[in-house]
Amino acid sequence: MEHTLKITYLPVDSLKPYERNARKHDFKDIEKIMNSIKRFGFDDPIGIWGEDNLIVEGHGRLIAAKNLGMKEVPTIRLDHLSDEDRRAYALAHNKTAENSEWDFAVLDLELSDILDIDMNDFGFDTPDFDDYGEEKLEKLPEDFKKFDEKLETMHVCPRCGYEWK
Repeated sequence: MEHTLKITYLPVDSLKPYERNARKHDFKDIEKIMNSIKRFGFDDPIGIWGEDNLIVEGHGRLIAAKNLGMKEVPTIRLDHLSDEDRRAYALAHNKTAENSEWDFAVLDLELSDILDIDMNDFGFDTPDFDDYGEEKLEKLPEDFKKFDEKLETMHVCPRCGYEWK
């Protein structure tokens, strides 16, 4: 099944949430989505289907956009899907993202290189190295021993100066 995606900006009020959307979004989730949109832009179009612009995927993004006062959002049409395909895709879209796991060693390396963006705004629990006193700083290197032993590159924590491979 081959198709070409085209991004179209539509008014938020023209999109219809799917009544049986199986994914729930609490305020904390929406707040993180809002933070992402404010910081990086609305870079993930909402998937819509049919004459009613039924949302297939992107319910949380629509709620966040409305809370931010956005009048239009980017969308992609998924009309190439049958009704059954649409239902299956909506579930598969969410489930496949949920099934993925983090490589925590690589995640920690990436987070350590992001200095000017508060990643807590997007749901990451990052240590605040400025809060570490001398006695806590002594214990900090133990946290870094979770890294993959195969890494040969030396790394230096930009905040505390701790070095590791």
